[in-house]
Amino acid sequence: MGIYSYSNNILAVKLNLSLVVVTLEESIHVHNIRTMKELYTVKNMARNPHGLVTLSSSDASFLIYPTSSTSGQVDVFDAVNLRVVQSITAHDSPLAAISLNSNGDLLATASNKGTVIRVFSLPSGDRLFEFCRGITRCAKIHSLAFSLDSSYLCSSSNTQTVHIFKLPSVNVRKQYASEENAASNGYTAWMDYFSRAAAHYLPSQMSKILQRESSFATARLPIRSSFSAIALTKLKV
Repeated sequence: MGIYSYSNNILAVKLNLSLVVVTLEESIHVHNIRTMKELYTVKNMARNPHGLVTLSSSDASFLIYPTSSTSGQVDVFDAVNLRVVQSITAHDSPLAAISLNSNGDLLATASNKGTVIRVFSLPSGDRLFEFCRGITRCAKIHSLAFSLDSSYLCSSSNTQTVHIFKLPSVNVRKQYASEENAASNGYTAWMDYFSRAAAHYLPSQMSKILQRESSFATARLPIRSSFSAIALTKLKV
């Protein structure tokens, strides 16, 4: 295959069954995994000093990367047809972490403030969920990861804490979209309906906080480190 060199330091390498993606600070190089032929180069990018990039393992081959060094905007690049299919303004602040699920249809993002984690649908870019990471005012999110079945999302940070969030199923998402159904499904659904209805009458900032979900499980890392990476797996018992 030969040896390839680049104009600057390599910050990240991602691959799936058909592609190899090499990330530099201001460019991304997309290669065919079998021949290493360069298929496309994303040039003139905003500075990406941490090499933030994620590539889906599915046939869709979505490539996600930040497009601003001052805000949390990302492009959704179709690495098969070599074109940008969506731009998403995920956060007001620059991004700290991004992650795709195994199907390539959910994107998780966190900004450098580290308090809110958002999940978007791809390729539409619709915001589906918003999670509150914890009570710490600011934290540096190190990594995000989905479970294989996209039922869970976890995060690690410089606070030595791992947070695990539960993602509602597709059916539950549809149920949330219908206030009438929510109001007719018993006490829990009624309280959910009431909180979302009350949010309409609160100041916008308080309304957003009310609608954020918290983690349902946490774990504390025994040792503080400069970086922590996480993954979720399912054990057969």
